[in-house]
Amino acid sequence: MKRLGITTALVTLLMAVSAGVALAAVSPGTYGPDPGSFNSANAPGSSHLTSGSPSCTVNADRSISCSAYVLGGVGHTDATVSLSANYSATIDCRNPGNGNVVESHTSTFSADSSATVASVKNGQLSVPTQSVSPFGAPQVCPNPNWVPEIRGGTVTLNSFSYTLTFAGFSSAYITITGLNPI
Repeated sequence: MKRLGITTALVTLLMAVSAGVALAAVSPGTYGPDPGSFNSANAPGSSHLTSGSPSCTVNADRSISCSAYVLGGVGHTDATVSLSANYSATIDCRNPGNGNVVESHTSTFSADSSATVASVKNGQLSVPTQSVSPFGAPQVCPNPNWVPEIRGGTVTLNSFSYTLTFAGFSSAYITITGLNPI
């Protein structure tokens, strides 16, 4: 009887933790750096913001746009800026012959964007905007003749990460995630 009680308690705890994880979606809003977002050990010696500020906005449709800004004191060091988002949604597969939905399934997928940014003038790095959208990510259906489409209102942004990594450094100088709403 004692084992049954412990087993029931463990199953209840597992269900509660699973429900908590499932509810941990990223909401629309603006996300920016926190005190730990800048890692000076991963940048040229005198790197600093000269204009703008890095931030990412999650829109109502769960697309993400990250701002442009300028870093100074980088010398001639280039950088890679990357934005990656992880989504889940219901995908409807349509028969192109009659337009009917043949199958629906839940899918997880990612959307990514990256660019190499060159330091070209006076030791400054002009970092461009980065954007991703769940509707730009490729979707698939079991039959290649069917047309996949994301069902409206089902997109969940599970997580995102924005990073700027300087050439010659192994880790990011700037990191913004869906955990830091402004």
